Amino acid sequence: MTTYLYERSLELLRVGTGIPDAQFRPGQEEAIHSIIEKPGRYLVVQKTGWGKSFVYFIATKLLREAGQGPVVLISPLLALMRNQIAAAQRMGVRAKTINSDNPDSWSGIEAAVQQGEVDILLISPERLANERFRSEVLAHIAVSISLLVVDEAHCISDWGHDFRPHYRLLQHTIEALPANMRLLATTATANNRVIQDLQNVLGPNLNVSRGELNRPSLKLQTMRLASQAERLAWLAKQLPAVPGSGIVYTLTVRDAVQVAEWLALRGVHAVAYTGDSGSDRPELEQALLDNRVKALVATTALGMGFDKPDLGFVVHYQTPGSVVAYYQQVGRAGRALDAAYGILLSGTEENGINEYFIKTAFPTRDEVQQVLTALETSPRGLSLPGLMATINVAKGRIEKTIDLLSLESPAPIVKQGTKWQLTATNLSEEFWQRAQRLIDLRHAEQRQMQEYVDLPAGHMAYLIRALDGEPGDCPVPDLPDLPATVNQGLVREAVAFLRRASLPVEPRRQWPLDCMQAYGLKGLIPQILQAEPGKTLCTWGDAGWGELVRQGKDRDHHFADDLVEACVSMIREWNPQPAPMWVTCIPSLRAPILVQDFAERLAQQLGLPFLAVMGRSINRPPQRVMQNSMQQQSIRAGP
Repeated sequence: MTTYLYERSLELLRVGTGIPDAQFRPGQEEAIHSIIEKPGRYLVVQKTGWGKSFVYFIATKLLREAGQGPVVLISPLLALMRNQIAAAQRMGVRAKTINSDNPDSWSGIEAAVQQGEVDILLISPERLANERFRSEVLAHIAVSISLLVVDEAHCISDWGHDFRPHYRLLQHTIEALPANMRLLATTATANNRVIQDLQNVLGPNLNVSRGELNRPSLKLQTMRLASQAERLAWLAKQLPAVPGSGIVYTLTVRDAVQVAEWLALRGVHAVAYTGDSGSDRPELEQALLDNRVKALVATTALGMGFDKPDLGFVVHYQTPGSVVAYYQQVGRAGRALDAAYGILLSGTEENGINEYFIKTAFPTRDEVQQVLTALETSPRGLSLPGLMATINVAKGRIEKTIDLLSLESPAPIVKQGTKWQLTATNLSEEFWQRAQRLIDLRHAEQRQMQEYVDLPAGHMAYLIRALDGEPGDCPVPDLPDLPATVNQGLVREAVAFLRRASLPVEPRRQWPLDCMQAYGLKGLIPQILQAEPGKTLCTWGDAGWGELVRQGKDRDHHFADDLVEACVSMIREWNPQPAPMWVTCIPSLRAPILVQDFAERLAQQLGLPFLAVMGRSINRPPQRVMQNSMQQQSIRAGP
């Protein structure tokens, strides 16, 4: 790199970081130099916190100052790149994003891109599936693009821990690029299998730069605490004593909310951060950055892209499904600290949750066949609501199926306007081979993580080897082990908490699409016709009362008195207004005594009359076998 380019790059780094004496980390300067002066295709694999975004933002500024065209960055993390974009703007880089969160700004941003007023355009991979974007925006600037950046490039790979189907569209985009065009792919987590996949997509002349994986500031520890009550007790006792603030990762939204509520009750300032946090996400992230909370209790919604250099701990409430996912998450701790904790708690429910994730990663053959058959019998095509009304498959499963089928090359289905139609292409058997390969890999990764849990020592070395790195010497920071024992009094309190917890039942706000239009009903349900919000004691088989419900229904055919008392306590604590005046139940033809007996005992405990005011005239299939709201409504509305 010339003296001028080096000095200018260093100046931009210092402006972007806000650190007057900042220096390049090993490999950063070399990566920028290669992009600017040796146009080609590069893959940079560097651990979390290394500063990959500074490489492409500084390169963008230098290219634009040299009169080159705009840069396009494709990333699945646009909602989590606020800090990086702010740093780019401090360097004078004009960065704009087009994503699902800012549709009102699209037209203005597209015009600014075409007028040369944008230095780097950040888009999600899903934008590449939008025909209007490809033809009206990308096509106009394609010949002038100076650099294409693919962030979190492991998402391209079927083998990657966070496979994003729309990244498959990148292969067609990249194949159309000029051979000498600059391309930079970045990721923190890519083992040899993933790198081979990326070479197949990004080109055989891919220059790969891999940094070391060791995180010497991390004190890693694992412990098996079978029940959720034990893990809640451990968190309540240990988190207050751990220095700094951090993240507690859970596998499900329900657990994130529940753990945050428990910690708050124990005086620990913790807040849930999930995909349901919506517009609150930026404020929650900032609260953690400012150390205004002890912990965010998060799902993977707080994942790649979040950067807090002084994060004091990352605790996992359950074991993630893969080493790659775990390394990515635990690596958020201790980036700018001499020592930080990475603690993994393992419980009995995690294998079932991870197995569910594995089974639902791809549609089943039956789901695919139902979609294809429905489209075959509807030559004019079917919209998503039309498919929901035609086949008994959950909405999310239908969406996953049509997404994956439409991304095949060639694709067996295509979208025309709002409707999906069959093409002349049959689905290749390779689709199922790829799905099975991924499922087998996920099971192997799950087994690997269970091996990791049982390690007495050498945790960092194990992770590095699993990622095809060379562990070498892995010094452990000078931090004491945290105890693996729990206070039994706290465990009893946690059990009581789990049994007190209840879930809201939100009323439906809109009529089901299509199937209610025959009755003249569509759109929003008038407020006067909406149900009031409700409460449910538990979910099937959960850590509170759910297992007792399962036993009562499937084994005992009688719900225990403890469940009646728990419902009474929930209703009295809830105190709905106006207060209920009587109790009834929806009768079951399959278990007529079970439901009514419970309702009668509940009414007696509440001091209210039980009135059997409803009856079933036709034996319809149970609602639980109806997989989407359209199917449920069609059953209700049937003759």
